[in-house]
Amino acid sequence: MNGLELSELPDDSEQLGSYVNSLRQRALKATELSAVGTFSDGFLIKFLRARDFDVDLSLKLLLNYQRWRRESPEISSCLSPSSVLGLLNASYHTVLPQRDHTGSRVLIYRIGQWSPKDWSAFQVFRVSLMTSEIIVMETETQRSGLKAIFDLQGWSLGHALQITPTLARKISSVLSDSFPLKIHMHGSDFHNTLSNIFPPAILPPEYGGEGPGIDEACYGWTNQLLQSEKLLGITSSLS
Repeated sequence: MNGLELSELPDDSEQLGSYVNSLRQRALKATELSAVGTFSDGFLIKFLRARDFDVDLSLKLLLNYQRWRRESPEISSCLSPSSVLGLLNASYHTVLPQRDHTGSRVLIYRIGQWSPKDWSAFQVFRVSLMTSEIIVMETETQRSGLKAIFDLQGWSLGHALQITPTLARKISSVLSDSFPLKIHMHGSDFHNTLSNIFPPAILPPEYGGEGPGIDEACYGWTNQLLQSEKLLGITSSLS
C-alpha cells in the first residue's frame, strides 16, 4: 500500500503497527528526543500521516518539531487559551465549523482584529500554535490537512514592527517543515474569489459565503479552545 492508502486506514489498523513501531524505535534512539514525554501511537501517527508513512521523513519532521519547540519557548511553553482571551474575544481567529470539499479544516486569521498595542506577535502566533495542536489530533485533519485564510485588511506599520526577523524565521520554520500538518494558505484580495475555492456553504457571509457569521464562528472556536485548556497544558509539558 502507498502512503495515501495507509493514511486512510484507522489508527488502530494492524497494517499501521509496523510503521508506528519503527518510528518509535528510531525516536527512542535519538538523543535529541530524550526529553520527550510520550511516544504513544497517537502521538507518532500524526507525524507518519504528515509524511505519507515514510519513516525517515517522519523522524526528520519529529526532530524538527521538537527542536522548534525547544528553541521557541516564548511561543510553545504557555499554551493557555485563557491567557489570550482578549485577543480571541476580538474575533481575531476561527476554525470554521465545517470542512471544505477535500476534508480540510479551514482557518481564518483577521489581522485587523489584532491590536499590536495590546498583544505581542508572540502571543498572536501562540494562538495559531494552540489551534494547530488541537486540530492535528483529528484523524481527518491528519489526512486532509488544513487551509488558512489570512485577512490582511487593517494591516498597519504597528503590525509590521512586531514581526521581527527572528520571529519571521520561526514562523517560516514551523510552516515549512516543523509541524505535522499539511498546510495551504490563501491571502491577498480574496473576498470575491474565495467562493471559487471553498464551498460557499461553509464560508461566513463576510467572505462571500452562506455559513454562520464570522463573529459566531470565532465565538464557537474560542469556546472549543477554552474547553481544551487542560489538554493544551499537557501538550506544553511533553517537550
